[in-house]
Amino acid sequence: MKNKNKYYQALKENNGKMNEIDLGEKLGFDEEETTYIIAQLLSEYKIEYWANRACNYSVTKTFRRHSITKE
Repeated sequence: MKNKNKYYQALKENNGKMNEIDLGEKLGFDEEETTYIIAQLLSEYKIEYWANRACNYSVTKTFRRHSITKE
């Protein structure tokens, strides 16, 4: 869990500059662990596949929903 959050934050800051596997290796993860973390983040809809320069993943943009109240 700690590694997933660490990778997620690094991916945010990376902004497509570095390949996703190289980014994981920079953080001390091997390719298998990086792939596993990416799969977890994809399943949680925190990231999406998006060819963005060197990196193929980007952080999912969140949309705020406003509740509609009846008057």
